[in-house]
Amino acid sequence: MTKFRESMKKIAAYILPVALLAASCAKQPQASQQTTETKAETTAPATVFDANTAFGPDKVVELRQPESNKVIIKLMFKNGSMADPKGKEGLTYTTAQMITESGTKEMPVSAIKDKIFPWAAEYYSNVDKEVTTFTFAVHQDFINDFYPIVRGLMLSPAFAEEDFKRVKSNQQNFVDEVIRASSDEEYSKKALEDLLFRGTNYQHMVEGNSASVPGITLEDVRNHWQNYFTRNNVMIGIAGNYSPDFLNKLKADVAQLSGAQPNIPVAGEPNQPKGVQVEIIQKNNALGSAIFTGTPMPVTRSADDFAALMVANSFLGEHRKSYGKLYDKIRTTRSMNYGDYSYIEWYDRGGSFQLPNPGVPRTSNYFALWIRPVQIAEGLKQQYTELSGINVGHAHFALRLAIREVDNLINRGMTQEEFELTRTFLRSYMKLYIQTMEKQLGFLMDSRFYGRENYIEEMDQLLANLTVEEVNQAVKKYWQTDNMFVTIVTDDSEAGPLREALLNNTPSPMSYSNLVKEGLPQEVLAEDDAIAKYKLNVTEVKIVDSKDTFK
Repeated sequence: MTKFRESMKKIAAYILPVALLAASCAKQPQASQQTTETKAETTAPATVFDANTAFGPDKVVELRQPESNKVIIKLMFKNGSMADPKGKEGLTYTTAQMITESGTKEMPVSAIKDKIFPWAAEYYSNVDKEVTTFTFAVHQDFINDFYPIVRGLMLSPAFAEEDFKRVKSNQQNFVDEVIRASSDEEYSKKALEDLLFRGTNYQHMVEGNSASVPGITLEDVRNHWQNYFTRNNVMIGIAGNYSPDFLNKLKADVAQLSGAQPNIPVAGEPNQPKGVQVEIIQKNNALGSAIFTGTPMPVTRSADDFAALMVANSFLGEHRKSYGKLYDKIRTTRSMNYGDYSYIEWYDRGGSFQLPNPGVPRTSNYFALWIRPVQIAEGLKQQYTELSGINVGHAHFALRLAIREVDNLINRGMTQEEFELTRTFLRSYMKLYIQTMEKQLGFLMDSRFYGRENYIEEMDQLLANLTVEEVNQAVKKYWQTDNMFVTIVTDDSEAGPLREALLNNTPSPMSYSNLVKEGLPQEVLAEDDAIAKYKLNVTEVKIVDSKDTFK
């Protein structure tokens, strides 16, 4: 009971400051959404929404803010890495990079950067699985100076050979080296998607892979721009203090994009795991075991059930928040790592951002657990002589603990008090997603991808009407722990023993130093015993050398 009260206090402690900050955001000048005259509906389509219908001629999302001193333009194209031709994986990313990193036919990129610097203007691209988004931002005083550059980048990009060599070299370096060396956590996430979507157009990283990038040519880029960045698969977004005449000019210029009708493929569906299938990626000198899990989930923001899963997900492991069950059990109680979280949709660059970014809407979805790196046996043995006899570090125990917590939530559900506190937190917290005008516009555009008008407002209303029974029903309906994919990036000294332990469901007692163990309450040690013997439905464990990933 004491532990329960402490957990509730943690959630409650988040609510007041978040509510106050959300309230301050609400006091900002209210936007006028010119494309929507009715209140947001909260009834999602009965069937999966066809995102392609949100793109094409005259598809415009407006966020007029007369009191703002900025203008934001977003051009979102329905293509993404899933539109990459087979053997040319990474082409959409290369094309987007060439548009933003190669200037226009009238002005090289170096001159553009020098010119826009005094205006504090910026532009950039973001490529995900199903969309590519270009964002342009400038102070309203310089919009007429900046816009010709925007127009030139979209309608007459330079596609210069020297820029192509630079862009492609950076891209090749990323798929060959950076993804494997810079962050084992990001590595494990990309490896999980490679496993979960293997054999589909969702499998490869947006940057491509080591074999495909060398084959991308400048002619491929020009053709891809003509065929997949067209007026027939674009959504225009505009926000800030702009005139009707400016919007008309923007629409007229976007209409000058290629008239090709892109052949957008259907998004690849996740593979169905048969039991718990694990891929261990072994690399030299890894300091810990980075773990990411994923299991298919047929619910996206299009469905009203998403609101119920938001509550359960937040309670289990809200991103970068310490009140979640996973964080409490793994980080706070046992000091095993820096944090542990759960996800009901892709969270872009989670290691860098506290709040979710727009611009990554997806049709294919999965439920995931992120266990940040835990110690390996070699490290523990070097630190504590009393642990000299262990041959597996904390990964097996941490994985068991996390999956057991999901199981507990499925079987026991949330209590009314847990539900009320979590829902109250979420209704305030979601408003922080749109603290800036750029984020507001981005989430509105994502809303259209899912067949909604205003995702933030609609989810708030769905949360307001939600019951704890509906949350618990949704968890039972959409979550399970018997079948999932798991990727673990770890040291080569850990890979073999960990594989054997997972395959044999070997008990995995938690390895504490004597000093830490002496300070733990008996209830934690008793729970440790139960976790150590918790059976995982492991059916397959493969070891893959780091140099052989993303082939």
